[in-house]
Order: sequence, then C-alpha cells, then structure tokens
Amino acid sequence: MTRIITLLNEKNHYLEKFYALNEVELANFAQGQFDNLEHFYQTRDRILDVLKYVDAQIEKAHSEIGAESVIAENERREVKEALSIKDEYVARIIEQDIQVLACIEMAKNSIIRELQEVRRNRKAVGGYKTKTFNQRLDEEV
Repeated sequence: MTRIITLLNEKNHYLEKFYALNEVELANFAQGQFDNLEHFYQTRDRILDVLKYVDAQIEKAHSEIGAESVIAENERREVKEALSIKDEYVARIIEQDIQVLACIEMAKNSIIRELQEVRRNRKAVGGYKTKTFNQRLDEEV
C-alpha cells in the first residue's frame, strides 16, 4: 500500500506541474501572446504521458496487493487525502482548459475579423482601379 500512496503523491506532483504550466501560459494568452503555443502543447503531452505511466503503475501495484490484504487506517486516510488532492487539481485544470480554449477562440475570431476587413479593403481599393479611369489618365498624360 505504501507503493500506491507514493505513486498517488507522484501523480499529484505532476498534476501540480500541469496546473502551473497552464497558469503561466494562460497569463500569456490573456495578453495575446501565442508564440509559445506549440511548446505549451508538447509539454502538456509529455506530462500527460507521465501521468498515464503513473496510472499504469498504480493499477499494477493495486492488482499485486490482493483483495484480502488488510489496510491500516493511516494508509486509508493517506489514500483518501491523495485522491482528494487529485480531484481538486483535476477540477482546477478543467477550469484552466476552458479559459485556454476561450483565449484561443477569441484570438481566432480576431484573426478572422482582420482577414474579412482586409478583404473588404481590397474590394474597395479594387473599385478605384477601373479600366476607364486608367485609360482616361493615359489620355490626359
């Protein structure tokens, strides 16, 4: 059971890293700085890979314990505490991810508006470039 508790604490450590990474990048995204987006997602993927590995190790350790083993009260309390911490981090990370997606969506919408504005401006400028206007200028010259 000690192994499981250690692994649960390790999982919480990586969830904390994931949360901290999100916090830093969320501040950048709020300022419109998306230069680090690729690195951000790669780092998140690496942390998620580590979390998957830790989960597999927890599963393995749990299957090795057996159903009939006696679990001390203090171990039970430590497991509950670690699971409670995990749940708190997961809830916070979900909130962050919603904010990250909202920032990305706002930036995407801003880019779309800029592109539409450029397209409108090109049409307006194109209206001034008529053949008759250019021919008349040539004749006057």
